[in-house]
Amino acid sequence: MRPLRITAITATSAMGTGLAAMHETLASRRAGLAPCDLPGMPDGVWVGRVREAEALQPPAPLAAFACRNTRLAELALRQDGFMEAVAAAVARHGAGRIAVVLGTSTSGIEETEQAWARRGQDGALPPYDFARTHDLHALPRYVRARLGLRGPCIPISTACTSGARAFLDAATLIAAGVADAAIVGGADTLCRLTLHGFASLELLAKGPTRPCAEDRDGISIGEAAAFALLERAGPEDAGRIGLLGVGASSDGHHMSSPHPEGLGAVTAMRAALDSAGIAPAAIDYVNMHGTGTRANDAMEDRAIARLFGDAVPCSSTKGWTGHTLGASGALEAAVAAVCIQAGLVPGCLGLARPDPSFVSGVVVENRATRVDRALSNSFGFGGSNCALVIGRIP
Repeated sequence: MRPLRITAITATSAMGTGLAAMHETLASRRAGLAPCDLPGMPDGVWVGRVREAEALQPPAPLAAFACRNTRLAELALRQDGFMEAVAAAVARHGAGRIAVVLGTSTSGIEETEQAWARRGQDGALPPYDFARTHDLHALPRYVRARLGLRGPCIPISTACTSGARAFLDAATLIAAGVADAAIVGGADTLCRLTLHGFASLELLAKGPTRPCAEDRDGISIGEAAAFALLERAGPEDAGRIGLLGVGASSDGHHMSSPHPEGLGAVTAMRAALDSAGIAPAAIDYVNMHGTGTRANDAMEDRAIARLFGDAVPCSSTKGWTGHTLGASGALEAAVAAVCIQAGLVPGCLGLARPDPSFVSGVVVENRATRVDRALSNSFGFGGSNCALVIGRIP
């Protein structure tokens, strides 16, 4: 693929609001996870909560979109000069030539949960705006309206690859000439369905998640919103950070368990490298999907080792944020951009050494080193796999 310039990027999660907060939190190795005190959640779980978004409201003309997911998206849109960058892109291309492609897994389902709690004796739900809150299309509709855009508006819901898959699908729209630029990313927020669902699968960690640890015991759920503005790169963009390659696969091994040897993960990573026109040796850092479950981390270790051996440093940053589900691929693309800009490889949190059975180059302490290209992995239920190459435009 032709590289796409990441003209602007922003992310808000338990690491903090905006990229500067993300960098400071990564550099100081200060985790954002804390015991969950939201009502109606499973006992004893830790989450990555963004409290700053909870009292925020969308602008009055868009008040009908108000829900936890929209509030978090609104908070993220206000950071890092993102809205100003989009306004400049509108001046360049026109509002009808900028697509919005965003991922989410549960959208504003908390609104339906609240409606269910208020249901009548006959079981009927009270009136509420499903279409502009819970519906999967609500997030991209809100962002398009908030930014004054009129291009294609597409929701992506491929489980935990949604935020990464948005980059791939937007790149396809731009390559096909359907759009000249795209707002990509995703948002997902804490809700009862997610927490109780993962609890029923016995996948929640008893404390903060510790990806790649020998005694890891599961995931922590987090919430996040992350957005990027993609545009075609020109010769003048050499050295700027961009999207260099994308790859995806669907192995269909099992509804909720990854292929034990990571065959789909290998396919997605290879496709991303081929898309970027580079060999594995050109990657300086792999941001793992790294959920902290026994099966996922072991699978990913095997998959990474198959392509990179132990030569490339890799780590999961979910120890800072928790697993942010449909937003995780977009959040971790922003992590990759920060690592390139700062010359940082963040080591996994909460462990002295990685699982001794692992053979990839998992790191547990931060490293200050030049990073020109990072591979960011996302894997999801149903065998959905996606990998992005983020790096300096050649």
